[in-house]
Amino acid sequence: MAQVELIMPKMGESIMEATILKWVKQVGDSVEEDETILEIATDKVDSEVPSPVDGVIQEILFQEDETVEIGKVIAIIGTEGEEATPQASPSVKETAEAPAEKTSSNGIDKPQPQPEPAMASTDAPVERTDSSNRFYSPLVRTIAEKEQISMAELEQISGSGLQGRVTKKDILAYVENRKSQPASAAPEPKAPVQETAAPKQPKAPAAQPASGSASASGNVEIIEMDRMRRIIADHMVNSKKTSPHVTSFVEVDVTKIVNWRNKVKKQFQETHGEKITFTPIFMEAVAKAIRDFPMVNVSVDGNTIVRKKNVNIGMATALPSGNLIVPVIKNADHLNLMGLTRQVNELAARARANKLGADEIQGGTFTLTNVGTFGNVMGTPIINQPQVAILAVGAIRKKPAVVETAYGDLIAVRHMMFLSLSYDHRVVDGFLGGSFLRRVGDYLEQFDDTQTI
Repeated sequence: MAQVELIMPKMGESIMEATILKWVKQVGDSVEEDETILEIATDKVDSEVPSPVDGVIQEILFQEDETVEIGKVIAIIGTEGEEATPQASPSVKETAEAPAEKTSSNGIDKPQPQPEPAMASTDAPVERTDSSNRFYSPLVRTIAEKEQISMAELEQISGSGLQGRVTKKDILAYVENRKSQPASAAPEPKAPVQETAAPKQPKAPAAQPASGSASASGNVEIIEMDRMRRIIADHMVNSKKTSPHVTSFVEVDVTKIVNWRNKVKKQFQETHGEKITFTPIFMEAVAKAIRDFPMVNVSVDGNTIVRKKNVNIGMATALPSGNLIVPVIKNADHLNLMGLTRQVNELAARARANKLGADEIQGGTFTLTNVGTFGNVMGTPIINQPQVAILAVGAIRKKPAVVETAYGDLIAVRHMMFLSLSYDHRVVDGFLGGSFLRRVGDYLEQFDDTQTI
């Protein structure tokens, strides 16, 4: 019997480890190809890891609640026939180009793979209509699409996975059941599966008592960081250790943008069913400026500079928990304002619902964060490694400002905003960083307030 090593898959850029939530299969259990073996979690996404082959679980090398580095062997699967090469699971599948990537001390630097749009289109039919917080793996969504199972119908299926998730076994059993019974009655046979899975759920709260406890004196409270906060803390410290941060500031007049948005936002929502915020406008200006100054769109690998040809802009998004996540808009320089608006709204909604896929949080080459959302006028953001720059936009405030006219300078009330750019001084000097920041401001001030979308 040949042996296949099951490895901890890569879950996204700068994510170097994942925590095992639950072993769905145990030693001695038979598994089919694409059948879920375990469930894992990072600071950004939870996912199921399917088996790359048919076989039997021979050995489990890490237990539940253990944190494991990506690329490490976590289990051994025995198979019939010749040795098989381990494959990444479909739920966190990497592109064909990924194995050739180098991992720097700062994280994972990935080029933009060509097959990615195809993966996104596979997930889309089910994801776009899903308004719940329920997680569905790409494998389950693919089966649902193939069998023409609507999202409303998928919601009715009882799941035997973690927190009632629908597994491959669940949806295949539902498909078989649906062939012989009316669709409305089909979910009922799955109820016993959920009952048997329910007693296992109390395992999760077992680790929660350590989350906070009062001290003996009663004057302080000791609160243990959750997993996401610990990883964010490590990333921030690592970024400061890695990159000598410099921050430049400019103040820009965004009166044209504010007036234009106020004029079109109601009609825009009625026509397109989308809210238009300032974020896609900022992102459009950033994408244009990156094309003018491509050396801001780089990363550092040892003593070499890796210039990225794709402009993939991450947008820092606050979660209800208070933590942050950075979904990425791929090829932002190829999208018009309407396309950026749709991408911003969709990714922000999916981020807050904890439904982002691994491919949606990786591959960023530049990051935009809006500190104005919290009422802050400016900030000094920390670089999202392995990128070399991050832009913060502050709150828009009415202020008296000097306006140049054909009749001379005037004092007028204008909508003003600060932009702050933190950059890695190893490869971005003051001239490049300052010029890039000023160009972003110029594009915002030159916004075409006569356009319609």
